[in-house]
Amino acid sequence: MRLTIAAVGRLAPGPERDLAEDYADRAGAAGRAIGLGPVGISEIDERKARTSEAQGARLIAALPRGAAALALDERGKAMSSPAFADLLAGLRDAGRADAVFLIGGADGHAEAVRARADRLIGLGPMVWPHRLARAMLAEQIYRAVSILAGSPYHRG
Repeated sequence: MRLTIAAVGRLAPGPERDLAEDYADRAGAAGRAIGLGPVGISEIDERKARTSEAQGARLIAALPRGAAALALDERGKAMSSPAFADLLAGLRDAGRADAVFLIGGADGHAEAVRARADRLIGLGPMVWPHRLARAMLAEQIYRAVSILAGSPYHRG
């Protein structure tokens, strides 16, 4: 199952971008043997979609047909890392070809994105800057792949 982080905004070169790309690459490499990956990052240019509704329309349009849409949202359910791994395994085992994680712009997701999402996921009760949320999500995807592959990376 292909995994994609679709995020509103473009990250400039720097540590947050490097970190997100590093974890996405690690997850893709580790997940190949267990049917997870590659892991890609897709960016929606907020200069061409300034409102949350316009950004949401672009995020929805970027979803491959039949993809599971997992929206990061402050109202979403926080999960443990093993539960997140189980979610990905369940989608893979159900035959989903794609899972796309949606990260909205500064004003969050439009209602259309929440309505389209198969699941709303929270990174906890705190609100995180989008640059960090992208890196944290990529790390959690790598951690989930590691858990499913039986790697010692996750020691929880």
